[in-house]
Amino acid sequence: MNIAIVGASGAVGQELLSILAQRQFPITSLRLFGSARSAGTTYTFCGKEYTVELLQHGDLFRGIDIAFVSAGGSVSKEYAEDITRYGAIMIDNSSAFRMDENVPLVVPELNADDIAQALQEGGKRIIANPNCTTIIMAVCLKAIEELSHIKRVHVSSYQSASGAGASAMAELEEQYRQAVNGEEVKHQKFAYQLAYNLIPQIDVFGDDDYTKEELKMYHETRKIMHSDIAVSATCVRVPSLRAHSEAIWVETAEPLTPEQVREALSHAEGVQIMDDPTKSNGTFPYPMPLYLSGTDDVYVGRIRRDLANENGITFWCVGDQIRKGAALNAVQIAEKIVVKK
Repeated sequence: MNIAIVGASGAVGQELLSILAQRQFPITSLRLFGSARSAGTTYTFCGKEYTVELLQHGDLFRGIDIAFVSAGGSVSKEYAEDITRYGAIMIDNSSAFRMDENVPLVVPELNADDIAQALQEGGKRIIANPNCTTIIMAVCLKAIEELSHIKRVHVSSYQSASGAGASAMAELEEQYRQAVNGEEVKHQKFAYQLAYNLIPQIDVFGDDDYTKEELKMYHETRKIMHSDIAVSATCVRVPSLRAHSEAIWVETAEPLTPEQVREALSHAEGVQIMDDPTKSNGTFPYPMPLYLSGTDDVYVGRIRRDLANENGITFWCVGDQIRKGAALNAVQIAEKIVVKK
């Protein structure tokens, strides 16, 4: 396959290169694109050096089979026509096309068949990668939905600095250094100091006082699962560096036991159970972002009954935002495309 990466210098772009190499994705040629700031930068991929080209309008994507795009919604909207004009499939990591009814929103473990919508005659040739928090939650929900229809979900997310990009991760590390040394703690990527703090706002507020991040979890989950599931979310930025965590309460049509849910999740694709409160001495009784950063799966623990709802189950999960929440999910979509071709 002839592959392009737009936004190659960003955190997700760099992770894409790493994952494509690790998974030995079949690549005939590779081209990297970026802004004027990153154009000219070189990266090594599978022993060969590649130079980032300046992204601009024209026929740069002629001959490209798959283009991974991770440069923000405005870039995705501006260049979508250029990218897809000659037949390339655009796998977009922004929110630009997620709720477009003509663009599939895909988590391969859940709805890989939806990819066909983009490939069919007259399709837009765009596949949207869901929001990272939605992906991490949805991977877990599929196994429960197969046991009993999920009516509603309440979720609190604990989202690391990585969700705001590589510069945000660097800012958090610098804030800790400043705080420890008694210096003025400065912030630019975040509205407030994140080190030693929690910020209960990710993205902007709407008229209903939910943030865009929280509404993404509502709308995207329904689209991915083809379901009337209702999701109420509170999304919080926390001072961890990488990997997002979520506390999830699920209400099903029929009551389920923790044992049923644990068994179903233990066989779910892309999920690992880490749920043994008796563990100690170096082993982990439940998932924690510090120790699971850089991993591919979503880890689930603290599975138990919801004491406030007889049809409720609650659990805790952790997933790497840059990998399964972004780059890995995109590569898994591309792998499905290769199979279909």
